Amino acid sequence: MTRASLDKQPHEVASMFDDVAERYDLTNDVLSLGQARLWRKEVARAVDARPAQKVLDLAAGTATSSLPFARTGAYVVPCDFSLGMLRVGKQRHSWLPFTAGDATKLPFKDNTFDAVTISFGLRNVQDTDAALREMYRVTKPGGRVVICEFSHPTWAPFRTVYTEYLMRALPPAARAVSSSPDAYVYLAESIRAWPDQRALAGRLGKAGWGKVAWRNLTGGVVALHRGFKEA
Repeated sequence: MTRASLDKQPHEVASMFDDVAERYDLTNDVLSLGQARLWRKEVARAVDARPAQKVLDLAAGTATSSLPFARTGAYVVPCDFSLGMLRVGKQRHSWLPFTAGDATKLPFKDNTFDAVTISFGLRNVQDTDAALREMYRVTKPGGRVVICEFSHPTWAPFRTVYTEYLMRALPPAARAVSSSPDAYVYLAESIRAWPDQRALAGRLGKAGWGKVAWRNLTGGVVALHRGFKEA
């Protein structure tokens, strides 16, 4: 079993996701109590992909998150640095242009995409600020970024219950459904260590993004951040 540490060495994180690739989508649905599908719908609304637009879906895994963009007629590129995830995704959705890539050194030219999005993957990148700058670089002027990530519940009593769930209930639940339950111990720890909504918005601004705003989902368990590249 592979378990990454919070210093997020890329080879450790990639190997960890290789191990969980086969049952990753099922495990997410179970552990999120069905909320993951609702969150994906909100991401699709925020990205607002249109026919013929180019969308980069980072940390796309098996491309479950990419399919809503493809259905709009947009050209979507699922990108991930876990080859295991990409292999499973290619078996399921062979028509999509899966691309191996590191979020801190993206294999794309400047000003390529109308929208860049990443769901539940930014906190697993070793250098968050470098990734935000790379997203900015490959986005066209006037384009947008949408980040969906676990965050900090806004109601204190619920925040306490949520933290207890992460550290006590999530690992045992993962053992029942995941092919690599130890990986979910890391994932729970990474959620607890992640900055809150306002702090992430500040980092987006420092990376160059303008008109940064966020919206809480499920009481702040998840937050959607959006920013724009100046036209």
